Amino acid sequence: MQPDAALRFRSHPDFLAFWGASAASSFGFQMLSVAVGWQVYAITGRVFDLGLVGLVQFVPSLVLALPAGHVADRHDRRRILLVAQAVVLLAIVALAALTASARIREFGILAILFIIGIAMAFEFPAQRSMLPSLVPASVLPRAMAMTSSGDQAATIVGPALGGLLYIVGPQAVYAVAALLYLVSIVLMARLRSVPRASQREAPTWSSVFAGIHFIRRHPDLLGVISLDLFAVLLGGVTALLPVFARDVLHTGPAELGLLRAAPAAGALLMSLWLAHRAIERRVGMTMFGAVAGFGLATLVFGLSTSLGLSLAALFALGAFDMVSVVIRSALVQLDTPDAMRGRVNGVNAVFINTSNQLGEFESGMLAAWVGAVPAVMIGGVGTLLVVGVWMALFPTLRRRRRLSVEIS
Repeated sequence: MQPDAALRFRSHPDFLAFWGASAASSFGFQMLSVAVGWQVYAITGRVFDLGLVGLVQFVPSLVLALPAGHVADRHDRRRILLVAQAVVLLAIVALAALTASARIREFGILAILFIIGIAMAFEFPAQRSMLPSLVPASVLPRAMAMTSSGDQAATIVGPALGGLLYIVGPQAVYAVAALLYLVSIVLMARLRSVPRASQREAPTWSSVFAGIHFIRRHPDLLGVISLDLFAVLLGGVTALLPVFARDVLHTGPAELGLLRAAPAAGALLMSLWLAHRAIERRVGMTMFGAVAGFGLATLVFGLSTSLGLSLAALFALGAFDMVSVVIRSALVQLDTPDAMRGRVNGVNAVFINTSNQLGEFESGMLAAWVGAVPAVMIGGVGTLLVVGVWMALFPTLRRRRRLSVEIS
């Protein structure tokens, strides 16, 4: 396939700024996640509290997702992003200051994470809705893959560096994460061609819930969004990585950083491949196959007692997940008109954050009940079962061959 000139720097400088901002904030957030997880586990020594880390970030995303989507369709999306990232920056600075003063406690960490969750609830639909306006629709899937490659490249270095910096102290990790969010804010502020909000009429119940009604009328959208919820909710292992690093693999913070980086490494290589070679045939079956691969890699990780095999399993898990993410994200954006993208992405945020943050809570609870290894094994089997059920429930999605369709 020939290189696409539409994605070159000189052709789309706003896309490059958006790409850099996304990578920087992703880098910072991954470093933050490593430090917070290890710090909470070091303070309490309880697996249950790792689940709470996910829960306090999930609650705001659930409560605010629909209003945030409505705001993204009615106001300047860039300004929403800038305000949200500024709040996250201040929250990270607060974590660093409390840690440096030796007054940090579990409750304080969870309270600050709750504030970060509120900011990110508004950031997600605004960010997702901006990208289709920065590149032509014909290259949107590859633009998404490129954006993901930048995020994943930062995520590879972020967790590993976070684990190494944690040896100095968690406040060092928070300081670097705050600097990266500042970089993201500066890059986002440089966007010159900012998409306009469609209208600014007063919100009504009908307009706020319009995203839900739109998804219900489009089975392919419902299928891809709900597949992410149930598959990743069951198959997620991220929250349990501190447990596996210390108690199963008998390693420390540096190795935890490597474990956190391994899925990103697999995702990076896959996203680079997808950025140059778009998926153009049998996209439905390709997506289902990738989610099944995610489940199988989860099973291998759960059975492993070797650091090398665990890293390989997490690498494969990330690669399979990236195929699914690019297909699902492209379907959501291409099947949704611009005036509805904020609200549809708001609904999508509920499903994605449920699978991620609530998935961490579910993993922590299940691990506390049956143990970390059985919890991961149950999740892997559950993911495979979800793939089979969803293939039966959404036959048009299973048979779908191309990404683009006519919007109605």
